[in-house]
Amino acid sequence: MIPFRKTPRFISPAEAPQSEHERMALPQPIANFHVDGYHDPEPAMTARMHQEGSVFMMGQNPALPVMPDKPTLLDFFHYRFCDIAFRHLLQSAKSALDAGQSETVIVACLLHDIACGALLRVDHGYWGAQMLAPYVSEEITWAVKYHQALRYFADDSVGFKYPDAYDKFFGPGYAIPEYLHQAHREARNHKWYMTSRLVTLHDVYSFRDDVHVDPEIFTDMIGRHFRQPEEGLGFDNSPVAHMWRSMIWPNNFL
Repeated sequence: MIPFRKTPRFISPAEAPQSEHERMALPQPIANFHVDGYHDPEPAMTARMHQEGSVFMMGQNPALPVMPDKPTLLDFFHYRFCDIAFRHLLQSAKSALDAGQSETVIVACLLHDIACGALLRVDHGYWGAQMLAPYVSEEITWAVKYHQALRYFADDSVGFKYPDAYDKFFGPGYAIPEYLHQAHREARNHKWYMTSRLVTLHDVYSFRDDVHVDPEIFTDMIGRHFRQPEEGLGFDNSPVAHMWRSMIWPNNFL
């Protein structure tokens, strides 16, 4: 287990839904698209439901840690984010902190890949900005959204170049989509350009699995820059509450 990560609690047999049949977790439709086509497991699972009496997963998946009744931002770090996202976000924020960046930049670094943590990787800057909009400043939201595009474009003024990792991830001949070119042009002319650019600067070098950062060092900063709802994330009836609930119960059939 990663140092500083809280020990998860799983439901006990007494707490588990009582059923004599298996609860089946159907992958979300977007997860069924593969390089060799669309593989839909639902027909076979539906047949098992009819033939064996199995049911589809709703509510707490026993294989996942139990979230608190009123989840906080750091609860998602501890109990829902994958290990890579947990390390990467904390390392990025610590890099910005050590460099003397503003708290706005540090918190943006802490949150920039939040969608990758346990929701969606595709267009993660856009998803992340939506998830965060009700809870952080407009500047942080903007920085999270545009860091996705800015990662593809060099800026010699701060020593940022196209990431070597992208040549490995996508191949040296990867063609950047036009919508990202457009977003880059928009960002370069925006008053908060440098906020987002600094996120990319501290993003590049923060994927090490031998560096561990205690999330508690950011507690006070989060309190100043993240509007934690009293009801808990996912239950405050905000326009994006459903996105947080989707991470709490990712295997709900409906």
